[in-house]
Formats: sequence, C-alpha cells, structure tokens
Amino acid sequence: MRIEDLENHPMFWNDMEDPRNHNDIRKQSEHGGGQEYGWQQGHGGGHNDHKVGSNVGNEVGRKVDSNVRIDMAKKVRKHVGREVGTKIEWKEGRMKGHEAKMARMEDILSLPVQDPPYAEFSAAHINWVKVEGGRQGGDDIALIPFSRVDDFVKGESSNAECPASFRVESRRKRPEGSVKKPRVDGYLEYTLYWCSYGPEDYRDIEPHIGENSSIKPASGKGSRPGRRHMMRGCLCHFTVKRLYTRPQLALIIYNQRNHVDKTGGPCHGILDQEAVGTRAMYAPRISDELRQKVMSMLHVGISLDTIVQHHMEEVQRHGGPHSRDDFLTRNDVRNMERLIRNSSHELHSDDMGSVKIWVQRHNKHVFRFQENSGSENLILGIQTDWQLQQMIRYGHSGSIAFHSAYGSKKLKHSLCSLLAFDPSQNAIPVAWIISSSSPGQNIHKWMPSLVERIRGKDTRWRPNAIIVDDPFLEASVIREAFHCRVLLCLWHVRRGWLKGLLKYCNNFDVQREMFKHLGNILYCTRNGSSTAEAVEDFMQIFIDQSAFIQYFKCKWLPKIELWVNCVRTLPVAGQELCASIESYHLRLKSRVLSLLPENSYQRVDLLIHTLTTQFHSFYWFEQYIVETGYFENLRDRFSLINPWYQAMHIPDIDVLIDEENLQFAKVVSQADSSVAYTIFNPGSEFAVCDCSWSVVGNICKHVIKVAIFCRSRQIARPLLSAQVYRQTLVNLLQNLPDDPLVLEHAISHVTRLQQDIKKLEDLSNRGLLQPLSSGTSTMMADNIQRFPRIN
Repeated sequence: MRIEDLENHPMFWNDMEDPRNHNDIRKQSEHGGGQEYGWQQGHGGGHNDHKVGSNVGNEVGRKVDSNVRIDMAKKVRKHVGREVGTKIEWKEGRMKGHEAKMARMEDILSLPVQDPPYAEFSAAHINWVKVEGGRQGGDDIALIPFSRVDDFVKGESSNAECPASFRVESRRKRPEGSVKKPRVDGYLEYTLYWCSYGPEDYRDIEPHIGENSSIKPASGKGSRPGRRHMMRGCLCHFTVKRLYTRPQLALIIYNQRNHVDKTGGPCHGILDQEAVGTRAMYAPRISDELRQKVMSMLHVGISLDTIVQHHMEEVQRHGGPHSRDDFLTRNDVRNMERLIRNSSHELHSDDMGSVKIWVQRHNKHVFRFQENSGSENLILGIQTDWQLQQMIRYGHSGSIAFHSAYGSKKLKHSLCSLLAFDPSQNAIPVAWIISSSSPGQNIHKWMPSLVERIRGKDTRWRPNAIIVDDPFLEASVIREAFHCRVLLCLWHVRRGWLKGLLKYCNNFDVQREMFKHLGNILYCTRNGSSTAEAVEDFMQIFIDQSAFIQYFKCKWLPKIELWVNCVRTLPVAGQELCASIESYHLRLKSRVLSLLPENSYQRVDLLIHTLTTQFHSFYWFEQYIVETGYFENLRDRFSLINPWYQAMHIPDIDVLIDEENLQFAKVVSQADSSVAYTIFNPGSEFAVCDCSWSVVGNICKHVIKVAIFCRSRQIARPLLSAQVYRQTLVNLLQNLPDDPLVLEHAISHVTRLQQDIKKLEDLSNRGLLQPLSSGTSTMMADNIQRFPRIN
C-alpha cells in the first residue's frame, strides 16, 4: 500500500493526530522541531535556521510536502511495525501488526508532578526520565506545574558553573478545542528556550574592515548582529509544552542539558578555559532583579551617577565581581534611562487598543484580562513579580486588605488595590484590579485566577484574615477562595462622614456629637431599632444642620441599609488597620490621582502606566531602604510613617483616661509635654481627636494609641458582632427545642460560636479587631456552660 492510499484510510488516524487538521502543519515543518513529541520519535527542538551540525536542525531547503511524507512514513513504521511499501492487511477494522503495547497517555501523565520547595529551582532539583529517540541520543522529560515554568527558567539561568540567560527562541499557541484527538504530548503552548551563547558560533570569526554590517547572519534571527560577539555555539536548550489535556501542567523536554558546543566541550562559564578572564565566564545579560532595581531608582528620581556609584560600592563590599550584574556600566544605566524617557502610556490612539498592547507586552504581570465588550465588563488584574513576592512574604499568616477607589473625578473605571502589611504596619499594594464596573460585581471572575497564581508559587500560603471595605464584595466568594475569616473595615464610611461634617458643619462640638450619632446608625441593632428609625432619630436631633442632612440623604441614605447589614453579619476591623489603609489612600491620591490630568481621566492606559512605573517604584524603593539601610538620607522623602506605627511609640504613661467616664481621653504630645490632645468617644471606630491631623478628616496616632490602650485594659466598648453572638446565645437559651436532634444541633451551633469567639479574640490581640467587653465575654461563657460538651 502506498502512503497516498494509507493517509486517506480512516483507520490510520484512530490513535494519532491527523496532520491534515492542523492549520500550522506547514509552519511546523518549516521550523523543524515543532512536531509533536512521541515516545519513538524524539523532539529535538531545533530550527531549520540553525545549521549547527546534524544534531540541531533539519536540512534547509527540504520541501514541506517531503517532510510530511517522511513523518507519515515514520508513523506507519511505528503503528504497523513493517517497512513502508509492503502489503498491509486489515482485519476486523484494525491493522495487522499494530501493537498497543504502550499507553502513551498513561505513561506521560503517570509521571510525578514535581514542585520543588524553592523560590527558584533548576534541573538539579528535578528527577528526570529519559525517553527513546531525540536528536541528542535520548531526551530527558519531567512534569512541573505550569505556573512554575518561569521559576525553572530563572533557576537554570543561575547555573554556578555556566551562568546563562535562556531566551525564547520559538513560541506557538493553540486555542482550546482546535484539536479533536490530541496526542499525549499535545500542547496548548509550545516554547523553545535556548542558551543566549548559542547556537551560532562566532568565536573564530574576525571582523574585517569594510565588512558590510547590514548583512544578516547565515542562520538565526535577523536581529542578532548586535549580539554576534556573544555567540559561542552553545547547544543547551529545552522545550516547554503546556499540555493540551492538562493545561495546569508543563512538560519539560530537555534536549541538551550541558552547555557545550558541537565538539562536546564547554563553550562558556568557568569550565571553558578560553572564557576565563572574559565576560563569557558570566551570564550574557544583567538579571531581571538588577534591571528592576535600576529602573525603580530611575523612576523615583535617583541620578545616574548616584546609581553607578552605589552599585560600585556594593560590588566592592562583597569582594569584587562575581556575576554579570557586577559589571553594570554607565552605558547600561544610560540605556535604561533613555528607555524610560522615550516610553509612553499611549501605545495606540484607541484606549482599549493601547490596553491590549500593554497586556501583550507584559503578559506575565497580568493574572486576568477581559476585554470591554457589549455584554462583558473590562477586567484587568495586574501583579508584578515583586508584588507577588511581597504578597507571599507578608500575606501568609497575615492580613490582606481591599482598598476600593471609585467615584473619583480622575477615574473612569474603578480601581481596587490589594494590600499586605509589613512589620511596620505599612500597607504595600500587592495587586491592582481595574474594572469598568464595581469590583464586587466581578470578584468571582478575577479572584480564582489570583489565588491560583499565588498557590502556584506556594501551596501552603494562607492568610489569617481578609479585610473588605466595600459592602458589594461577596464575603462568601472570598471565604471560599482564601479559606479564612473576612472582616469589615469602615474607613470609607468614617472618612466620608467626617469629611462631610468638616465641610457642612463649622462647630467642632456639634461635629463630634453628630459623628457619634452617625456611628449609632450602623450599630442600631444593639437596641433593637431598625435602620429607618435610627436615621429618622438622627435627622430629628440635628434638624438645624440642613446642609449636612441634605448631603447625607443624597450620598449615604441609598446605601446605608447595605452598610448596616454588613456590620451586622461581619466582624469589624479595628482602628489600626483603618489607619494603615487610609495612609495608602492618601499616597494613591498624591502620587497617582494627582498626576492624572483632568482631561485624561477617560484613558485607562495612563492609569496603568502610572501604577506600574512611578507608583510601583516608589514602594519598591521604600522597601529597599528598610531592608538594606541604604539611602537613609532619603528616608523622610519616601517614607510615610502610618499612625499605627507612630502610636506604638507613645508610652502608656502619656495616656490619661477615666475608666468611670469613657466620654473622652487625653494623650500627651510627644513633641511638647505641656500639650495634651483630647480624644472624644475613645475606643470606638468613630473616635475623633482635636489635633491638627484629625481635624482635617484623618485617623491620627492619638486615636490609635487610645484604642490600643483600651484594648490592653479591656475597657473598650463591645462591637456589634459581639452583640450578635450574645443575642444568638440568649435566643437559644430562651427557646430550647424539644426534639433531641434539634437540641443536639443547637448545642453544636453554640460550640461553633464559642470557637468563633476565640478566633475573634486572637485577632483582637493582634490589633486586627476591636475587643470584646469583659461583661459580654463573661455572659457568653456562663451561657455556654449550661450546655453539655459534645465530643
């Protein structure tokens, strides 16, 4: 039977992918090494462009049809077991001689998925399986989570003996559903990584005077002439396939693990005698970490000379150059400075077109993107590598807070920031979500992608609490994603009401009284009254404050019921967290929103550009100062100490409070001991101080210090959440069920409430939650003791 007859037979494609269904078969044949990887036919990963011996690429000039025929012939040999051209007999719908002795799907997918517990890992941390075939005499394969491919590439680039930089030599993608019968190693994404010191070899080529520099090299990409001095014939390369049937897994096919040339000898690094004393001993380029460092310093305004001088001092401090990063030159910094100067946020005249171009260029920093269409809202989730590191570092066993910015005159779309808190309680943005609708409406679309990204780096990562500041955010979605408690932060309400009072009411005494009564509206369920009754009472008491009443009716009355329900169902975070989130809010306004021109609020690309360059660099540089101690002279310029951190340095002896009268407290000024500031309604979320920082609507360090003091002395007023627990227990005691099964269920419910209260107390001890009053805790304990223990 001829190949022409065999390829049209329907049974020939039973267990194989039909190449006739591939739109890119011609492209694969032209780019040798793009064929699917089989157990009998190895994947070399080479390109026709690379003529580095017979081990790298296919012969240039071979026709596409000829390649397809040869590939079919190999499949015939594998599936039939006979030479092409002999007679093939068919029996009962199967080829005679076809042996199903290898279940390829089970063989590859039965390999263990390896996820080394390191931030970056290399081939040395992986157990490899060698398969038959391959242009290098047998390739090594392994399965890793697809989310950790970048960590593997970075780890391989940090080889001590042969430092390198792996570049993407080829990349192809397929949409889901494009292949009807995918092979065992069928890919959704195919990426070929090659050492930057190869595959061409220009070590023996001497430049001649008058040589035409516009001639492209004989092989390789046309953009390589500027890197010809680096090419040393290195054959080290590997392929990464995102499996079609298991998109969460990546199949690594290491075609050549050693950094050698076609002679088999080392061609760069410390093992290459010719490279000793030259830059070929090190990686060909500076690392991404150093590039991030220099770019951030340039964005915050550090001069070129200062950056170079600082780098030279660092190199001398650790004993001279040890890596490519230590050879940073003025030209390197000048090139990055020129790149910043010539960059623009407007990548396209159309705003959405510009956003899509940015997403394509920074794809690894985007965890969710949904275009704005007729039925779909715009969703763009941004998280850089540095932000991911900070979220894993400070968010594990810590707190993650939402900061929702919407309604601003400078923002066309809503901006939601996720914040982590460092040891000084400074809020660090660890992700941004830009949406054309309220962040709460689309949280179920972007949050799973973010959690998957984090857990892909650290499967053990889990926060203690998530703090939300928007009543539209679905707490159930957050609990399901993060598996932790959800707290409510009232900084939006507190700041909005206080700003309104400062604007529409001039009497400070009236302001603090109105502020206190506004807080009672949120806590109206304490005395059993409804929200409408509490609002009506407030308006009747302050009927003479018509300006603020009108403001309250227009802006807050439509959503006051929603806030009351959130306060009733969620524990309320303490003042300390509110102060840190508010500090971030002030920075966002001063360093992002204030930089957006009034007439450019319609463009999203400008917001993205400002967040990911200047604002991101500001936080990076602040953390760099804290961690290294360098640039201490610039600390005051870049560091904004939050009230929580300032309050921790006020001694308890400077707090004056009468436990019999909790209407006000006093805190002695740390700058002038003869001055004392008065805090009204101490220990409450709606406490207010008469210092200069508080009277403009901010949470001051004196309010925070009194809140901490009240918690330590257990004299703070109980929150509504404690009242809800208490009321639940009282209802159970007053209405004991007769049915034993229902009674047992009620006892189980009480036991769970007791466990929840214990968790709340733990949060309160860390300053994340307002404390429970001693009277409330005692009453709960007495009530719980009336029920028997359930083992």
